[in-house]
Amino acid sequence: MRHHHKSGEDKPAANTPVRQRIVIASDNQGKIKEFRELLRPYGFEAVSMREAGFTGEIIEDGETFEENAHIKARAVFEATNMPTIADDSGLEIDFLDGAPGVYSARYAGEGATDKERCEKVLEEMHGVARPLRDARFVCSIYFIYDEDDEYSVNGVVEGYIGNEMVGKNGFGYDPIFMLDEDESMATVDAEEKNRISHRAKAFEQLTEILKEKFS
Repeated sequence: MRHHHKSGEDKPAANTPVRQRIVIASDNQGKIKEFRELLRPYGFEAVSMREAGFTGEIIEDGETFEENAHIKARAVFEATNMPTIADDSGLEIDFLDGAPGVYSARYAGEGATDKERCEKVLEEMHGVARPLRDARFVCSIYFIYDEDDEYSVNGVVEGYIGNEMVGKNGFGYDPIFMLDEDESMATVDAEEKNRISHRAKAFEQLTEILKEKFS
């Protein structure tokens, strides 16, 4: 069911274009802010799933980031009937057969801190030689515009697992994810990170779709 305002209600000022609302299938304020900035030029106003009235539980039981992003987007789209974007991301380490992967957030148990998660990975990688420490951050974004219009994009940044935590910026596994010998994802500043990160790369592809479709 689509809701339309009756004419005369909440009428925007004549020179304000009506912005289409798009739901971000997340409660993470940082993530919503990122999406809000990305979507604004295309006439979208990003709202969180709670703001859109979604109160359900989403069981993320996909085996890939892409599947989980799809599951989240679909659940929220079906409940709200509004264009929806979801993302799922995490760390894949070759030596650990792609772990922590889709379990990145709960790898050291529910409620573990970022530091505990990093320490668990460092422990598992203890003594593993550099060539076997290759890893990547992956971000999958799934965008459902309407029932016949769905898009899936992926962004990847390659690196390797360091021997200790380095740097104070960032969050999650950033301090152990080395971009080169001197730089971890937690030593680069926000501006640099927003250029090179897996989410930035997935955003770039989403931007291409938005450009083609909405500008």
